[in-house]
Amino acid sequence: ISICRDLPNIEVITFSVNGISDLEPLHRCRNLSELYLRKNNITSLDELFYLKTLPRLRVLWLAENPCCGPDPHRYRMTVLRNLPSLQKLDNQAVTEEELSQALVDGVEITAPPARSGAENGWSECTASSAAGSTAEPESELLSCSLEETNKTQEELDMKSVPRDKYSSFSPQETDCSCKKRSNVLNAILLLMKELDTEGLEIIQQTVGRRLQAFQKKELQEE
Repeated sequence: ISICRDLPNIEVITFSVNGISDLEPLHRCRNLSELYLRKNNITSLDELFYLKTLPRLRVLWLAENPCCGPDPHRYRMTVLRNLPSLQKLDNQAVTEEELSQALVDGVEITAPPARSGAENGWSECTASSAAGSTAEPESELLSCSLEETNKTQEELDMKSVPRDKYSSFSPQETDCSCKKRSNVLNAILLLMKELDTEGLEIIQQTVGRRLQAFQKKELQEE
């Protein structure tokens, strides 16, 4: 399906019963709204990583692939957690209740499936770089992270992050957790610049559902 890399405007794709195992060629199909992949050879739900970049995807049929596994609930919750804009999954309508539940029961996919030594090399390089960064003084790491994040927020006409938001970290975790949180926030804010109105609305809905899930979890713990 490598031809899909050259079809960024395609809207509907039917690839059922084709022995497909790799969804990477689909990640540039930004206008894709319906994708039918029933009865293929997709072994890992990590392949969903490549579909998370498709803002218009509303219909996905992934049933009867090895990645569906023995637990239908966990499978469906994981798909919906990573693709919350879906309106129909495996020919079954998606409900608001399912989307909220997916934030609790689903598994978030944050990286593509590993396939080659090149990818492992990238991971090792990143890990090495992260390990080297811990040698920097804690105060410099914190200042650098906040400066980068606040600069991005200024460009988006947003409020700066107050320094005391990060003051609750212990010395041992400040240089790791704080840096990671700031980098993630910075990346999200930068990517928001690339979204249109529809994409921003999807983000708003997803954030709302995630906040509700966290609030519900906190109430249960209390």
